[in-house]
Amino acid sequence: MNPPNSRAIVANILSELLSGHGSLTTHLAKHKEQDEFSLIQESCYGVCRWFNVLEHILSGLLNKPLKTSEQNLKCLLICGLYQLRELDVAEYAVINETVSAATVLKKPWAKGLVNAVLRNYLRKKDEIEQALVDSAPAVLQAHPQWLQNQLNKQWPDDAGLIMQNNNLRPPMTLRVNQVHKSRKDYLEVLADSSIQAKPGELAESAIYLEKPCPVSDIPGFAEGWVSVQDEASQLIPPLLQLSAGQRVLDACASPGGKTCHILESEHSLTECLAIDLTETKLVRIKENLERLGLKATLLAADASEVSSWWDGKMFDRILLDAPCSATGIIRRHPDIKLLRKPEDVKALQHIQLNLLSALWQCLEPGGLLLYSTCSILRPENEELIGRFLESSDNAKYEGIAADWGVECRFGRQLLPGGNQGPDGFFFSLLRKT
Repeated sequence: MNPPNSRAIVANILSELLSGHGSLTTHLAKHKEQDEFSLIQESCYGVCRWFNVLEHILSGLLNKPLKTSEQNLKCLLICGLYQLRELDVAEYAVINETVSAATVLKKPWAKGLVNAVLRNYLRKKDEIEQALVDSAPAVLQAHPQWLQNQLNKQWPDDAGLIMQNNNLRPPMTLRVNQVHKSRKDYLEVLADSSIQAKPGELAESAIYLEKPCPVSDIPGFAEGWVSVQDEASQLIPPLLQLSAGQRVLDACASPGGKTCHILESEHSLTECLAIDLTETKLVRIKENLERLGLKATLLAADASEVSSWWDGKMFDRILLDAPCSATGIIRRHPDIKLLRKPEDVKALQHIQLNLLSALWQCLEPGGLLLYSTCSILRPENEELIGRFLESSDNAKYEGIAADWGVECRFGRQLLPGGNQGPDGFFFSLLRKT
């Protein structure tokens, strides 16, 4: 039996994404046992990251556009172009395997077309790459036009850098569990293991690795010394102003990194309740808690349906890390460029406002609610908080005293950092009067 063709797998995954089905994470999870999984993963991420550029190159190499029914063939060609353009794989191997994939996709008639397009690219590569310099901004910056328009409108001085950083490979960032070791001591542990790293500039627990590596290679990971978590998320416990005896709610808790960091930061909470929609999502939280030796109350529920889960006991602190467009973490999830549509942002605002309004009734007078998103779009962030404050007679915005990010009317916005910087993240702190 012939081994599966990795290029055909990539083409099918990308075709599903373009049709709005699933995500890279869910599709790739089905192929983790493949011998060429690393190539499949790299190709999928790379194509999503540079899709607009690759699609533009392909259109110039075709005599006529492919039919819309040939989406998986288009994705196959784009995969081949990405591998020729970006990967250190022998050119003959890319061409031969991509041609063979056409048969796997039940398109043997397209073998000649695939061969011709890829060889034509190699012949004209210098000319094609030179011509790209004069292409439209949406092509050069490799972002969908609608998102580019919004970034130019909402962040006119920063849009170019935001898109540039979105196209970088994300850093691997650790959160030091300072119950076990200080950050300074753990940096010495890494140095002793010949792992190059440096401290983060915003969160006292953050460390950036020079190169990503498997968690099995990270000293003390299994023992709970560190966790993998972006630096932006690590700012949450200090913003919550935690102290002993408080009841804390983490309302959209999966995969549990923030829940665990809250518990690491304050060991004497009366209770930490972590909620997410399904039991499946709670599994990840439970695994993280067990590895770190922490305890929380876990509940599968829709946080906005308060009557279905709340026992009437008020919370002193609530974290609402709300579902959002995830436009601040495109470098980690480049399929967002293919999946997200402008209408999604409007639908998400409805969900966000519902959650905020529902959870507000669970907050103790004088208590704090921290609203956060991994979005950089103002309608999901400061504008949404403004709408909530207008509709409430007992909510007050608490200014965040910090020297990081951009100060907004009702919060602080971190924009996506470079190779050693945080994700794009928004924070707004509200007090119940």
